[in-house]
Amino acid sequence: MKINLQLAQMTDAAEIHKLQIAAFSPLLEKYRDHDTSPANEPLEKTIHRLKNPDSFYFKILAAGQIAGAIHIVRKEKNGSLWISPIFVILEFQGKGIAQQAMKLAEKKFSAEKTWELSTLAEETGNCYLYEKLGYERTRRIEKINERATLVYYRKELD
Repeated sequence: MKINLQLAQMTDAAEIHKLQIAAFSPLLEKYRDHDTSPANEPLEKTIHRLKNPDSFYFKILAAGQIAGAIHIVRKEKNGSLWISPIFVILEFQGKGIAQQAMKLAEKKFSAEKTWELSTLAEETGNCYLYEKLGYERTRRIEKINERATLVYYRKELD
């Protein structure tokens, strides 16, 4: 399924937030990571991301519908780009959409060489996806609770 990325506008905030909650709620239920789950973020956090001049929020469009979103922010410390969150809603999962979205994002920001993100270690499918795209797991690990551990990834583009 061919997708494209469309820069989100402030008028998209409520829809992106609703879809984010839908996409991350199953993980929240599974891992009970109430303090860190994107499913628990308030609408204000989405609005803040959209207002941040160092960030870019894209809707992921597939078959003319919004299938998810990807947020990219420039980190101040080292100038790398940080992906968080990226999500695809349930009915569009398993179709290679997240992979395509990440490749398109890297092309849009081809001048940027360093990309970073984190994911739950227990979500092996996510880890596999990022590793398949050339992201390497760093040594940084954060135990969230007895069910969930965040692992961090980094990719250096040529």
